[in-house]
This record gives sequence, C-alpha cells and structure tokens, in this order.
Amino acid sequence: MNPLSFYKCLAEETRLKCLLLISQKQSLCVCDLVNALELSQPKISRHLSELRKCELVQDERRGKWVYYSLHPNLPTWARHVLTLTATSEPDFFAQEQSRIEQDDRSCC
Repeated sequence: MNPLSFYKCLAEETRLKCLLLISQKQSLCVCDLVNALELSQPKISRHLSELRKCELVQDERRGKWVYYSLHPNLPTWARHVLTLTATSEPDFFAQEQSRIEQDDRSCC
C-alpha cells in the first residue's frame, strides 16, 4: 500500500467514518455501521466493498452477519494515521461513535 492509494480510498466521508469506527472497535458488523451512520445497508455495503478492494479492511462471516476489521496487512504507518485522526478529531465521528455505544446489538 502506498500513501496515494490509501488517501484516495479515504477521500469519501462515509468510507473514512467506517474505517475510523472499525479501527476504534476492532470489529464491527454491517448492521452496527448502518445504525451508527444512519445510512441504508446497500450504501454501507458498497462503501465497505470499496474499502475491501483497497485492502484496508477484511470481512468475516459469522452466521448470517458479516463483520469487518482492519486488514492484517495494513501498514503500521496507515494504522497510525487512523489512530491519530481518531484521537485528534473525535468530533468528526462522535455522533456515530455514540450510536454504536448505545446500540443494543439487537441486529447481530
């Protein structure tokens, strides 16, 4: 992974927020992201597919649910960028993070 491809993959707000949430929680189900971002499942899935193509996330099926986590081959520098972004700009995705915290996990 090179910096240009990394930043191109994150050049859309939904993808960036998905990746920041996943990086903070280690693993999230599609339904978690649907609830957090208040977007439709097809839209979230489309963005997750792009993140998967960029090799930023990997998916794992658990029964009928699909969970996403950071790709194991994601370079250390990229993980640091995500951590720094999340800690330096918490307001950028605070509402979404709050919705995940409040989620009763009824979907998964």
